[in-house]
Amino acid sequence: MTTPMPPSFHPGPHGLRLATRFVPGTGPALVFLPGYMSDMAGGKAQAVLDWAVAQGRPCLLLDYSGCGLSEGDFAQGTLGRWRDEVVALVAAHGLDRVVLIGSSMGGWLMLLVARALGDKAQALVGLAAAPDFTSWGYSAAQQAALAAGETIFEDNPYGPEPTPTHAAFWADGQAQLQLNDTVPFDGPVRLIHGQADPDVPWDISIRLAAALCSADVQVHLIKDGDHRLSRPQDIAVLLATLNSLLTE
Repeated sequence: MTTPMPPSFHPGPHGLRLATRFVPGTGPALVFLPGYMSDMAGGKAQAVLDWAVAQGRPCLLLDYSGCGLSEGDFAQGTLGRWRDEVVALVAAHGLDRVVLIGSSMGGWLMLLVARALGDKAQALVGLAAAPDFTSWGYSAAQQAALAAGETIFEDNPYGPEPTPTHAAFWADGQAQLQLNDTVPFDGPVRLIHGQADPDVPWDISIRLAAALCSADVQVHLIKDGDHRLSRPQDIAVLLATLNSLLTE
């Protein structure tokens, strides 16, 4: 793995400076969308960037507002806000063709970004994609608390601090549900999901495959894969998927 390049900062649509790492190249740009409370320093994002550099392909990594190196308060983050930021960063880098790679929550966000980008979005790659998790990921009691404007906290298996969900994020998510209707994307879609994922059931990728109007949808299930899909063998599946997708 190469040493991460220094970030660049761009004014976002809500007046906050947003952090990115970008490498130019030939062909559609790979745009990596991190998961909830994650950022562009993660292993999968860096692996995609390193692969893009080796292949001479453009790649954009980014931090949503309130995450990583970007300005802002995480408590104010919503899918709609982060969608607008991604769209603005794609425009700021002059990208006219993109492949969106969404990890966990980023797999929900990529569907919203694809809608906003229209024909610029040429392909989607989901990694343990978690569309609609505000609906299926919380108990009735938790949803009632969120609907009442409360913040809830859950144990975090990936860090020492509990994971918060803020009422504004939950409400916006409930307004952005995707799986109950047709997802209007016609390009190729590749969905990778671990069947040992304790956080996002793998049947969510099956449901998403069914909801997409595209006929070119493939689901790759990794029997012993967990939610993070960060093992070397998982990264190898991701990079092989990108290689196949971009050379078809």
